[in-house]
Amino acid sequence: MTGFIPSRDAAKAQARALRASMAAEGREIGHSAALELIAKSLGHKDWNTLHAAIGNVDRAPVHLGQIVTGRYLKQDFMAEVIGIRALSAGRYEVTLHFDKPVDVVSFDSFSNFRSRVHKVVGSDGRSVDKTSDGVPHLVLWA
Repeated sequence: MTGFIPSRDAAKAQARALRASMAAEGREIGHSAALELIAKSLGHKDWNTLHAAIGNVDRAPVHLGQIVTGRYLKQDFMAEVIGIRALSAGRYEVTLHFDKPVDVVSFDSFSNFRSRVHKVVGSDGRSVDKTSDGVPHLVLWA
């Protein structure tokens, strides 16, 4: 039975840490052996099975409390993720609180500043909705 599935990068980092720890104890192992041990410790038959399972898991592009950068309505921002909710089929509703309010109006004659925004994004961190020229309203660079 399998449980928690880390990201591919996290699993590889665990394998590197395991190798370093074992080397410090005078027990050298190769990277492949470390990957196999990590997979088994997570309840998988081998690294290939874990690798396949990792590929089948939708991952949220950000996590609660994370500080992210990106573009909102073509303006750069830095924000804190103050809410995230999984929807369906790899889509997530994120709530961001900008460190500095973002002007959401492109006209020179007036402005409308927002300090918080709710958007639906895919696992790639791009919003579903787009401007009239095809640019996603929100792009997260995490």
